[in-house]
Amino acid sequence: MPSPPRDLPVWTLAAACLRAGTPVALLAVLRSEGSSPGRQGFKMAVTADTVAGSIGGGIMEHKWVELARQRLQSGDAMPLLRPQVHRREAPADRSGMMCSGEQDVLLWPLRPTDLAAVTAIESALQTLSGGFLEWSAANGLRFLPPATAATDGATAAAATDLAGFCDYQAGAAWGYRERLGFRDQLTIVGGGHVSLALSNVAAALDFELTVLDDRPNLPTLDSNQAAHHRRVIDYENIAAEIPAGPHRYVVVMTVGYRTDAVVLRHLLHRARQGRTRQGHPYRYLGVMGSTVKVAELRWGLREAGFSETEIARLRGPIGLPIQSQTPEEIAISIAAELIQARRSADF
Repeated sequence: MPSPPRDLPVWTLAAACLRAGTPVALLAVLRSEGSSPGRQGFKMAVTADTVAGSIGGGIMEHKWVELARQRLQSGDAMPLLRPQVHRREAPADRSGMMCSGEQDVLLWPLRPTDLAAVTAIESALQTLSGGFLEWSAANGLRFLPPATAATDGATAAAATDLAGFCDYQAGAAWGYRERLGFRDQLTIVGGGHVSLALSNVAAALDFELTVLDDRPNLPTLDSNQAAHHRRVIDYENIAAEIPAGPHRYVVVMTVGYRTDAVVLRHLLHRARQGRTRQGHPYRYLGVMGSTVKVAELRWGLREAGFSETEIARLRGPIGLPIQSQTPEEIAISIAAELIQARRSADF
């Protein structure tokens, strides 16, 4: 089965506990800077005897879990928002770790009145239907459907760029908003053996995964259980199948040179028309193949009128150079390059 968004087990445990009347609290990282083990958006659900999720691990997480359990046992329902500084020399709010970063951690004991919001968030993650989680000092925990979030001007979070994944306003009137679902979307164009292997690897990397091919009844596409979406399409319409965005990753590995060339021409043409403010509609665009094949593809793109700047945005041959040979090894090398692109600030 396709992997769910990373946070789903957190909200599933929270919803089950609220329905059963079991005390449960949420821990969430609302801000992270530097070398912080818990990144913005990390979450946990905590009960007296179980947890789901993580806020970064180590002694810092252990302390917060114990604090949450103490508050649950005492019936203390007051939220707590506190910075954590991961430096020994910090004068206050030391986490017990020394990795040099910082994060703001929220402890939110859930109340029966939170059940509706928690259930709606769980459902949105299960169905990939979108929407937003909102926490604030003023309004508590809320679920905002996509249409509501786009027009709601009364939220506590000051930033309103809904293209971002998380928005956070610190201070006494703190507010946090997060888009629900997968942060990153990976589209694999081509449904063959390496595509199947890459899908299985990417399933563990928190991508919403789409696989496209122009061949009906392709066994490796039909058997791909890791993809959230599988479609048979005409490659002439490929650009319409892949929306633009700074969290869009595209890997081209069709059945051969001719179809690779068709796909790349359409995607680079789309790049001319649908650039993001960063200058390109995709975070990653790469093509699988030998050095000779990719050089030939680049030559064909020049002949089709694309500039050197446009062609330079195309990665290939893709995959880190680890001498991979089998589909599974090639998939790992490509996945490593996707992670490299995800963590790179150069975009």
